[in-house]
Amino acid sequence: MPKWLIAVCSMMIAFSAILPAAQAASPSTLKYGITSLDVPDLQFRLKVLGYFNNSTVTTYYGSMTQDAVERFQADYGITSDGVAGSKTWSLLKKVSVNQEELDLLARIIYAEARGESYQGQVAVGAVVMNRVQSSEFPNTVREVILQAGAFTAVDDGQFSLTPDSTAYQAATDAVRGVDPTGNALYYFNPNTATSSWIWSRTQTVKIGNHIFAV
Repeated sequence: MPKWLIAVCSMMIAFSAILPAAQAASPSTLKYGITSLDVPDLQFRLKVLGYFNNSTVTTYYGSMTQDAVERFQADYGITSDGVAGSKTWSLLKKVSVNQEELDLLARIIYAEARGESYQGQVAVGAVVMNRVQSSEFPNTVREVILQAGAFTAVDDGQFSLTPDSTAYQAATDAVRGVDPTGNALYYFNPNTATSSWIWSRTQTVKIGNHIFAV
């Protein structure tokens, strides 16, 4: 398992103990020197995106967190002041995931594509992330994955399987914007698909056993 993935998994365990309290209310404005239960959520999201390099999350907003926020803000075109205010939080939640969402994304990737190549697994995660960004679908990872009839693996119980480290790595890459599908919103197996509607969609690429489409 890659060292960075081991660090993420270790951080997830530490984060789980303080997640419920941190999600109890809307995140507060955070800046250097503050200790808050919202800080671990901030650090985790920045960690998944590759900005926060500490191996564990804490409740303290130190210089490493401030630097990560500044680099995130600069890359996404907002004022790079190192303060996690409402605008930064809103953008961060749109382009990142928290621990629960990363778990869900890894689970759907493993359930739907564990027999596919690594690129094929990232592609499934990318479809989920593309749906989150699309006005045609719900706007959270959880809602997209659990939308009625959206994924076969949710309906047939495979979604309950425990994902492996490859699925987590694929989920992280998908969150970071790796998208081999060409912005696809759908995918299907041409050998088993029976819906005439899915065949009517504009196809973007075929990866392994899946055709991706918009």
